[in-house]
Amino acid sequence: MIGVPPPPSWRKPAGVLAILAIIAIWAAIIGSFSVVIGTWPQPVQLAVYVVAGIVWIFPMRPLLVWMETGRFRAPK
Repeated sequence: MIGVPPPPSWRKPAGVLAILAIIAIWAAIIGSFSVVIGTWPQPVQLAVYVVAGIVWIFPMRPLLVWMETGRFRAPK
């Protein structure tokens, strides 16, 4: 017999909105530095934007864990 799935949690839509907010804030922060970064040599610009494009992912892990479990740390 197939069990009834649990009702959806409010944490998932709240987490999605938080993720979108983090991305928008991070893009605004990096975009505000674009005038300064644009004066740097192109290889340095590339490195800065690659690092900036990866760094925003790190706050996502605790947020995704919270969306699934209700805690910010993964269960052991």
